[in-house]
Amino acid sequence: MAELASRVSAALEARSAGRWDEALAEYESALRLAARDRNAPEAVDILRRIGLVHRDRGHHELALESFEASLAAAEAHEMTDRIAAALICVAGIDQMCGRVDAAEAVYQRVRKLTLALGDVRLGAMVNQNLGVLANVRGDVAGALGYYESAVRQYEELGDEQAVALVLNNVGMARVDLGQWAEADRCFARAFALAERAGDVMTLGSIEVNRAECQLKQGDLARARDCCDRAAAVFRRLGSDAGVAEASKFSGALYRETGALDRADRELRTAHELARRAHDRLLEAEILSEWALVHLDRDRSADALRSLNQAHGIFSELHASLDLLDLDRRLDQLEGSYLRVVRNWAESIEAKDGYTAGHCERVANYACMLAEAVGFAGRDLVWFRMGGYLHDVGKIAVPPEVLNKPGKLTPEEWKLMQSHTTEGDAIVSELKFPWDIRPIVRSHHERWDGSGYPDGLKGEEIPLTARILSVADIYDALTTTRSYRAALSQNEALATMEGDVGRILDPRLFHIFQYLLEQEDVRVVAAPMLNRLEVA
Repeated sequence: MAELASRVSAALEARSAGRWDEALAEYESALRLAARDRNAPEAVDILRRIGLVHRDRGHHELALESFEASLAAAEAHEMTDRIAAALICVAGIDQMCGRVDAAEAVYQRVRKLTLALGDVRLGAMVNQNLGVLANVRGDVAGALGYYESAVRQYEELGDEQAVALVLNNVGMARVDLGQWAEADRCFARAFALAERAGDVMTLGSIEVNRAECQLKQGDLARARDCCDRAAAVFRRLGSDAGVAEASKFSGALYRETGALDRADRELRTAHELARRAHDRLLEAEILSEWALVHLDRDRSADALRSLNQAHGIFSELHASLDLLDLDRRLDQLEGSYLRVVRNWAESIEAKDGYTAGHCERVANYACMLAEAVGFAGRDLVWFRMGGYLHDVGKIAVPPEVLNKPGKLTPEEWKLMQSHTTEGDAIVSELKFPWDIRPIVRSHHERWDGSGYPDGLKGEEIPLTARILSVADIYDALTTTRSYRAALSQNEALATMEGDVGRILDPRLFHIFQYLLEQEDVRVVAAPMLNRLEVA
């Protein structure tokens, strides 16, 4: 028994210090001793603790195997307290893998067991984890209630290491509420307790959270110090995911200060480490931040590639996991998309002295019409991006052709027409998550089949391109050009009516005409996009 206790004690110390291989070796030796002595309670506990080491390393499948083995052994010997402990661990893996509803169901089951047992420690663990779930669901006030209950219970037990873990969560909840001073106090106390307990992993986590808190407050110097300390801790532990998290914040800090080359290097390193750690959510977060660095360096195509990769990962996780927070992340990501495509559209328009603001206006008109014919939600956001990028192929057209005041020669006209296929090639290579290629390629097709580049006719022309065409022509007519003054709304609509059935889809034109004639159309600023609203 003395040797078994010594092995378990050594394993606990090694795990706390992040020496995971050593911890596993000690636990395996202890498990063999428990089996030899037929000490079922110790064997159940050791199996659970082996799972905790695998969990710390990010090896969730191995962790789940160990937790389930512990649960099965506890059930076989009817050890209610250990059944509850194993269930908490199983629920924790569900939680980490995004199976929120499954995790909550298990925690509620454990809560009933702990009430029957009167087990304070298990009750504290349940409250701690229910707090995390409430946080994921956006119920920060509810999360704080659970966390504070857990802190009181762990303090009653005198478990400073556990108190530090929960206070770290409390600190992040305070950050979410913008309560900076309270957050700083929580992190400071958590750090002191974790340091006293020798819990190196928690020290690294606290430093990352402190960095985020300082970054949101604009204290970049303190945030960078926190990032550097966190990275040092995680490098010592050999935690790729931990170093990636610290490097992500470092990249954001360097971007804030204009050190774009350094930001680029930090985020490249973070991305490689997140991929190596198979942490898909972290990888997507890093790609989202990296896109902003590309944008600041005027690399719009690279920014969109990063955003497209991030969107693909978020969508994949959203489809396979019950992570409610992903909706918020997708909203934020699409806000970054709009910033990038608007910036790129403006840089393209700068080549053409007569089209300033054209893409913005066309996107507004097109979204108004798209919404009227049934587009909604995120589809409208993506439609707007297609509106911004419909002329992206003009980057391949020489400025002297774009700005020529007189009639184009046949060769020049051919160059001008090529912007549709050039744009399609650019957009295709970027691999957008929503198909904006038809907008870019086909917005100059005509209802009677006389348009370009493919001579499509009628409903052969994609609906999105037909909508964009109406908006594009209206804006061209109501904007001053080198060869004529801008037409009024009534004059433009009258001109367009003559092209119904030849250039324009009759149904779409009449809907557009109705919308414009109802009232003055005004642009309204919204958090995610500018939209046209008919007053």
